[in-house]
Amino acid sequence: MGFFQNTRLPQGAGGKIMVKIMNVGHARVADWGFSEGRAHIFAPRDARVLDVGCGGGRNLSRWLDICPDGTVCGIDYSQTSVDESRRRNARSIARGRCEVLKGDVARLPFSDDSFDAVSAFETIYFWPDLLACFGEVRRVLRARGTFMICNESDGSDPADERWCGIIGGMRIYNERQIVDALRRAGFTGIETHRNPRRRWLCITAKS
Repeated sequence: MGFFQNTRLPQGAGGKIMVKIMNVGHARVADWGFSEGRAHIFAPRDARVLDVGCGGGRNLSRWLDICPDGTVCGIDYSQTSVDESRRRNARSIARGRCEVLKGDVARLPFSDDSFDAVSAFETIYFWPDLLACFGEVRRVLRARGTFMICNESDGSDPADERWCGIIGGMRIYNERQIVDALRRAGFTGIETHRNPRRRWLCITAKS
């Protein structure tokens, strides 16, 4: 497996390196996404939050800070990512405020109406069926809960498509495609936030 395939499914020695790189490399876009989306997120201090595709676990730490009386769950289909997320958030896990599970967004291992907020940072590029996966997210969200998507690529730069040739199973979506899939999955109150200079995209939607 080529090194860049670890952006889709980190594994082995290369995957361990990649999840640490992603924690650093995605920090700026994630911080921007949190700042843009915060006004639209229903996440009280005691919220229960899910981060799908949690990677190296940095965003779990951010959610724990945002919801100091709540609980945060991360899920990833890479055992390497799960291990790194658990290591990074070991103290919160020991306190019962955080858990990290191995699982698939297409079949989330949670009952209906489980979370106040769900986030997806730099991950929907790899979801196998966008509409079906959005439906799963909506299923586990409580009424009027928030789904936040944050992408480093907004799909407006044709040059970004080269990554789809390098990383198998990757697809870059533009704003219209994401919003359309969210609507079809039953989400409402969709808000779009852009960083036009960097072509970053943050979208929030209500269940």
